[in-house]
Amino acid sequence: QVQLVESGGGLVQAGGSLSLSCVASGRTFSSYAMAWFRQTPGKEREFVAAISVSGNNAYYTDSVKGRFTVSRDNAKNTVYLQMNSLKPEDTAVYYCAASITLGPSGREYDYWGQGTQVTVSS
Repeated sequence: QVQLVESGGGLVQAGGSLSLSCVASGRTFSSYAMAWFRQTPGKEREFVAAISVSGNNAYYTDSVKGRFTVSRDNAKNTVYLQMNSLKPEDTAVYYCAASITLGPSGREYDYWGQGTQVTVSS
């Protein structure tokens, strides 16, 4: 089992920044690829970013490329999502997830956090 706890969400004006964190406990964090997803009411869960076990490879959905950065610190069992130049359409509940494989599909991820709300005002 892996337990994931996100933090760092909040309310920010358009153009601002937020940094999300996700701390893992349980099985070896460094064995898992990590990802961030987001979801708004009535919409499908959307892939945002993913990072490999080593942290050397990262992938992003097109809408956040150049604005968001995913990183991880295996010594701290933590994955981060730095979000810059935020837009109202980034408003969502953001979830971190862990998987033994790296990919953009939520079905590949076995463990999920409870989510943290990000609201971007215009």
